[in-house]
Amino acid sequence: MRITLRRVLGAAFASLLMASACDDEDSPTTPAISAALQELRASLEPYSSPALAKTAGYGTAITDCMSNGDEGAMGIHFGNPSYIDGTVDPLRPEALIYEPGTSGQMSLVGVEFIVPFSAIAKTAPAPVLFGQTFAENEVFGVWALHVWTHRRNPSGTFAPWNPRVHC
Repeated sequence: MRITLRRVLGAAFASLLMASACDDEDSPTTPAISAALQELRASLEPYSSPALAKTAGYGTAITDCMSNGDEGAMGIHFGNPSYIDGTVDPLRPEALIYEPGTSGQMSLVGVEFIVPFSAIAKTAPAPVLFGQTFAENEVFGVWALHVWTHRRNPSGTFAPWNPRVHC
């Protein structure tokens, strides 16, 4: 199911209410959000292999491995440019995040949903997905939402940095 930005913004109020109902963002208590995250994780199974992800369009390295001291790391972001179009689809993230291993292998750890400021101005209300408000990323000129689908994050499922990810 493809969700337009208009629908995302129109549902922002309801989503914010759902988010406030969650006691711990690492384990959402709203069944609809938990089910949506499980569906997202299942949809990513083919991408546990970076080679398969590349053939599916996730071949553009958006970043090197990003780390932030004690807060943790994000990993390497591989984007699918055709998805960075101003729409949000909960089963098609714009970027897959991989942690590089010591012997050259890479492990899928999470995803990032990206909406360019050219699609939704940074002066507009932020997009919302899974009951979470996207964060402004001035460096890249985008709204961004991280979801740690394959590596538990003690800072929260939607936190930008994960102390269990390393570069």
